[in-house]
Order: sequence, then C-alpha cells, then structure tokens
Amino acid sequence: MLLLVPGAPLPFSPSLLLNGVALLFAIAGSWLLLATRLREQRALARLAGERELDEEGNWALEAATVRINRFFYRFGAGTLLLALLLSWSSTRL
Repeated sequence: MLLLVPGAPLPFSPSLLLNGVALLFAIAGSWLLLATRLREQRALARLAGERELDEEGNWALEAATVRINRFFYRFGAGTLLLALLLSWSSTRL
C-alpha cells in the first residue's frame, strides 16, 4: 500500500509523472485521428455504394460531416502537440 505523507519524497519523479500524462495525451490523440480517418473512409465507402457523385465527379460528403471531421483532425493534432510539449518539458525537470 502506498501512503503519501506530507514532506516525504514522492515515489516517482515529477518528470516520470509528466511523461506519463504526455503518453496518455498521445494515445488519446492518435486514437482520435485514427477513428476519424476510419469514419471518413466508411462514409466514402457508403457514398460509393450509393453512387452519389457531385457535379465535379467527386464523392460528396455533407458539409456537417466535413466540418466535424476537420474539427476532430485539428483536435487530435492539437492533443499530439500537447503531448509532445509535455514530454519535451519533462526533460527540463
């Protein structure tokens, strides 16, 4: 059993704990990017099955779908950037 007593040293170094948080953010961000890509591919496959082309001959995703995919891509990339910055700052501790 791990007891934390005020004034006692931490069982783990702060840099290790910060690196663990960075790993958590990196896993979450990468999962979000992969899930968004799979969601986008499934939507395109559904459109291909229904043969829904726009006037230029491209597969036409709805505007709301495009916006939410763009948001998830940006949020996932931001999470990965945050993980990188946390990991980099853990080396300075």
